[in-house]
Amino acid sequence: MDKKDEIINLQLELIRTMTENNLRNLAGDFWGNTPTPKTSVKEEKNTPQPVDTKPVEEPVPAEEPVPSIDELKAELESYIGLEAIKKEVESLINMVTVHKLREQHGLPVVDLSLHMVFSGNPGTGKTMIARLMAKIYRSLGILSKGHLVEVDRSGLVAGYVGQTAIKTQKVLESALGGVLFIDEAYALSDKGDNDFGHEAIDTILKYMEDHRDDIVIVVAGYDGLMDDFIHSNPGLESRFNRFLHFDDYTLDEMVAIFKMRCDSNKYILGEGAEEAVRSLIKQENENAVSFGNARGVRNLFEDVLVRQAGRLAKAENITVELLTELRTEDILPENPQ
Repeated sequence: MDKKDEIINLQLELIRTMTENNLRNLAGDFWGNTPTPKTSVKEEKNTPQPVDTKPVEEPVPAEEPVPSIDELKAELESYIGLEAIKKEVESLINMVTVHKLREQHGLPVVDLSLHMVFSGNPGTGKTMIARLMAKIYRSLGILSKGHLVEVDRSGLVAGYVGQTAIKTQKVLESALGGVLFIDEAYALSDKGDNDFGHEAIDTILKYMEDHRDDIVIVVAGYDGLMDDFIHSNPGLESRFNRFLHFDDYTLDEMVAIFKMRCDSNKYILGEGAEEAVRSLIKQENENAVSFGNARGVRNLFEDVLVRQAGRLAKAENITVELLTELRTEDILPENPQ
């Protein structure tokens, strides 16, 4: 194997590793400088059907210091887009801060309902904001651990009578002290009255009542379906009164996300390449649901790296400059320069 082949193999190995990491790390869809957490393979999906995924807990190591509220606010502000969500989160921080101050001064406080409904299309940041809220509530002293447990219907519902409550209870216990994020939560109530999903809902509602001081539940999914879900059960309506809608990313925001991924992975866009990126995203994003917003950008970025590796395989001399440059022909191969 000559030097050129060795470099190309290294490049392909980098792409393979990035792909595996991206399956575990939703944060990279939005913010290229975020450390890779260990998380569930399941992320927000482009179709409403649930996927068989086990809940995965993301514990905060005991030796790791709890981030300050100022640090977490700075993290929030560094996110691309999400302007409406940033305002909602800031409002929640202010409300909880005042609540804790009143407690410390012996003043009466009203019960806070911190359980939330996240609605929006895939790839708009719902999981990442849930993870951030877990850290915020830990920093404010609302939660004892501040970790995130992500699950969907398949992680809560069993196939036989009596098993669903046990399965759901185990998930809830793993989330105690943190945030339980239930993706595509509407799937728990859309299978009919005889479905075991209702048993999961009843178990969740009881646990929320019994452990109201040390668990936060976030249910997430598509807009209309989440409205139907919350209104399908009076217990859900009474406990979930905070609704955060996640808008689709604009074209400018998605281009910024692509450039962020380039910066964090030490790639540069060559002459005309940024315009090609904009053209490609605009073309592929005709349907925001199927494209997947930030996730679609991630997939495009990986496709570009594959095409760049194919181009470099034909090059005579491989240099650092060649390894780091993304050209228009890598982005729009149908219009090579």
